[in-house]
Amino acid sequence: MGTRKRDVVVIGAGPAGAAAAIRAARGGASVTVFEKAAYGRDKVCGDGLTPRAVHALNQLDIDMSDAHRIDGLRMIANKTRRELPWPANGSFAPNGAVWPRRLLDAHLVAAAADAGAEIIWKTEATPILQDDGRVIGVTAGPDKWHAALTVVATGAPGNVARLLGAGRVDNEPHGLAIRSYAASPRHSERHLEACLTLRDESGTPIPGYGWMFPAGDGTVNIGVGALSTMKGYRKLNLNRLIDSYRDLIRDEWELGDYLERPRAWRLPMSAQRRHGEGWVALGDAAGLINPMNGEGIDYGLESGTLAAELFLTDPASAPANYDRLIGERFDAFLRTGRRFSFLIGHPFILRSGLRMAVGTQTIANITLQVMGNLLDADAPGAAGRVLRIADRGLALADPLLRKTRAPA
Repeated sequence: MGTRKRDVVVIGAGPAGAAAAIRAARGGASVTVFEKAAYGRDKVCGDGLTPRAVHALNQLDIDMSDAHRIDGLRMIANKTRRELPWPANGSFAPNGAVWPRRLLDAHLVAAAADAGAEIIWKTEATPILQDDGRVIGVTAGPDKWHAALTVVATGAPGNVARLLGAGRVDNEPHGLAIRSYAASPRHSERHLEACLTLRDESGTPIPGYGWMFPAGDGTVNIGVGALSTMKGYRKLNLNRLIDSYRDLIRDEWELGDYLERPRAWRLPMSAQRRHGEGWVALGDAAGLINPMNGEGIDYGLESGTLAAELFLTDPASAPANYDRLIGERFDAFLRTGRRFSFLIGHPFILRSGLRMAVGTQTIANITLQVMGNLLDADAPGAAGRVLRIADRGLALADPLLRKTRAPA
């Protein structure tokens, strides 16, 4: 058994962990990344990248030449369709993309390695937690790796999160999603498509959506997602739901058969903690997922970059400053989304809300910004005002929302 020293150790080689490794290594820190999967890992995902995510990748100088460009979002609610371009507001990139996670993650890990980070595959790392609550590094196999900062980028909470007391908050919403791939002659389209009016086998409206994300390589990513606040959530059969959605859009998209078995995953939307002495949690591990769309790659990239930049500035204060700045940037929007999900768990409220979501151009533009992760606490314009009003209003209603949530 040996002990090695690093400035930063990262648990998880997904977008959040890789972003932290890239920024820290480029800044001169010694970095080791541990990934329990083998090289070439594939992460089940919708593969869609918002303009926010593209902006974050551009900030990291990631070559996106083999990603499929996306210029906007097509939203469908019953018979209403609205095809909207991504807003050109200057804050983020003018376009999104579809990039299968196997390729996205490979590009990010390669960039981290090029920057000088050490990548160790097929190795599980566990934080070394002292009696005083401070994390001083990780154990990996027979060895210990001491570090000034341990970065937790493990995705959905598991053993590492439980050890650190950073698991999902039990009474907060979470989501489930399932996806596959299919061939389609429409694979090169430049708009994502989201069907907002899903129903389960009994006809109950589902707070979630079905998606068609054209990958530009002859295939589309097809999937569905649902929130835990829906009526009858525990009885929801995701395989039947994606089959039902595929049957709904098969002819329009000229879909072939599934190219692989549909695979499901859990979407954590909260975390009990996202930092402590000597450690920070990023992306999904910090509950940074938009409850309205299940998207979190952009938040993962931003949180990883921010954590590394703060560490390079002042290692001692980095965890606390990270938690504060992440809270200022995201908490109001994510908190509002979680509370809103309790509302739309009731079928009659969901039906009314969907009519409003795409009912007028103005409201549809706000829905676009919500679905595109383009809102923060300080967002300007009508969307920002609506967010701030909703945050205050739903805060007052929070006890009632939880008490009257739809039966699972």
